Amino acid sequence: MSLVGAAALWNRFDEGPAAASKPAQAVARRNGAWLPLIVCYGAFGFGYIIPATFLSAMAREAFPDPAVYGWSWPLFGTAAALSTFVAAAALRRKLSGRNVWIAAHFIMAAGVLMPLAMKGLGGIVVSALLVGGTFMVATMAGIQEARRIAGPRARALIAAMTSSFAAGQIAGPLLVSYQAAHGQGYSLALAAAGAALIASAIVLFFIPSEPRNS
Repeated sequence: MSLVGAAALWNRFDEGPAAASKPAQAVARRNGAWLPLIVCYGAFGFGYIIPATFLSAMAREAFPDPAVYGWSWPLFGTAAALSTFVAAAALRRKLSGRNVWIAAHFIMAAGVLMPLAMKGLGGIVVSALLVGGTFMVATMAGIQEARRIAGPRARALIAAMTSSFAAGQIAGPLLVSYQAAHGQGYSLALAAAGAALIASAIVLFFIPSEPRNS
């Protein structure tokens, strides 16, 4: 199915001749906004991966019955699937990709921190809905913002953001493994993930939205 989808979308995202006529703007945008966008996308990868990876394990600790804790993943996946339609509708209504991205980070941070604030299976369920319902939205909005900011050089920016995201995905489980080796739970990792998402949302708000002339 992935191969069929890739074949259908192959070369559908060329920027076209109009975008190629603005190389100076693209370079200026790169100087002003590329690095913080890359860092924020990496923070997103770090922030979402901890609940995305360990949510089922946290649910099992909260309620050992597999008929109950096993629902954590279906809830996560259902929220993720439905969120794409909500995000597409929001973007069609002229909400900027940047604003959608920022909102997704704040909501995701609430979901990441929820197991700390609400103990037991209830916190896990809310976390599954909030994180599952925002990580695809953040992905879509982040890529759209990269295309808007970078113009004809969007592929380079998206590649860098994706690499940063992957680094964040690696760092999250490593932190959990380090805690497990020292007999600790998920609290520090969840707090760090939530803080990274909140900080990145604030940074996104202050990144220049227009190209700089210098």
